[in-house]
Amino acid sequence: MSDLNHPVPTLPAPGRLRLAGLIALIVIVVVVAFGVISRLSQARELKTWTNDQATPTVNAITPDASAGSMPLELPGRIEAYTQAPIYARVGGYLKSWKVDIGAHVKAGQLLAEIDTPDLDQQLLQARADLASAKANEALAATTAKRWQAMLGSDSVSRQDVDQRTGDYDAKRALANAAQANVDRIEAMKGYARIVAPFDGVVTARNTDVGALINPGSSSGQALFVVSDVSRLRVYVQVPQSFAPSVAHGVSAPLAVPEYPGRTFAARFDASAQAVNASSGSTLVQLAVDNADGKLMPGSFASVRLSFSGDRQSLRIPASALIFDASGLHVATVGAGDRVALKQVSILRDYGKTVEIGSGLGAQDQVIDSPPDGLNDGDAVKIADNKSGNKLDNRPQAANAHAKA
Repeated sequence: MSDLNHPVPTLPAPGRLRLAGLIALIVIVVVVAFGVISRLSQARELKTWTNDQATPTVNAITPDASAGSMPLELPGRIEAYTQAPIYARVGGYLKSWKVDIGAHVKAGQLLAEIDTPDLDQQLLQARADLASAKANEALAATTAKRWQAMLGSDSVSRQDVDQRTGDYDAKRALANAAQANVDRIEAMKGYARIVAPFDGVVTARNTDVGALINPGSSSGQALFVVSDVSRLRVYVQVPQSFAPSVAHGVSAPLAVPEYPGRTFAARFDASAQAVNASSGSTLVQLAVDNADGKLMPGSFASVRLSFSGDRQSLRIPASALIFDASGLHVATVGAGDRVALKQVSILRDYGKTVEIGSGLGAQDQVIDSPPDGLNDGDAVKIADNKSGNKLDNRPQAANAHAKA
């Protein structure tokens, strides 16, 4: 009990100050050390993040190895199977027209009539000349017969009879010429009636009543255009490499913008059997039935041609190609996730995809849409592709090697 009454000894004031200073120093050292360690950790994380960002992430795919049918989409031009621009054969003024655009006409049906006053006067003159020539022929014939009768009684000489007979022959020839001239003008007069050359549809009318009509086809537009649209021709420019595969019996569905989602069956009809030097393509003609009149001549069509492949082909997206000064390349992902540029050649171009002729293997991992500035040997990261790209068929072993 006596110890409890003794006071607790206390440190002198200088000792307490030294202890407090030591504690404060220790706290400061700990805080500074923590800050330095934190900054170093952040710096390492920043460096790692920067390095990761500097390494491009790419989408790697394997070439599509396929064989068999190879579709090719090509633009086509639809034309009438038979089309006739109709010009005037005689001059004059349009008296009347009987049909307008869109009218269905039959062969020989009257389209228009031309008033031909000049031709009518020529026909009257030709008929008058024919009448005069026939009258001279009849007189010469009578004279020749009389001189022939007098020759039997030796009343006239043979020379005089021959002269009269020759005059008759000349007058007969003149009468025949006059008749031919009348027939010619009457035939020309028949062209004043413009008729349809075949069954079809009037697709153009470029004249009206009272218009001055000039004969011939070089002076202006056709008066009418008649087209047979029950069957149509489709003209397609087929690339040279595909031209040998287009043969008789090849069918091709075609689509037109005015009927989305609907196709029409066309069949090979003819080929130009020549390559256009400016386009490197061959003109191919297809025929399509148009009994329902849905298709219109002059319109655009998209034609889908299918070719039977005789070997396995490798196809990649056209976006994977790299064109530079050294030629055509594709970027592939090699060992260690390093870029390997491979020079390739294109066998066939399908638009969105291309068929590779050489330089690429079926197991190569091709970089789709490679970033600019990608060089041989650059490090890349392969993206985890879960978009369902059909061309992304990398085997599991390749994925494991890439992750390693």
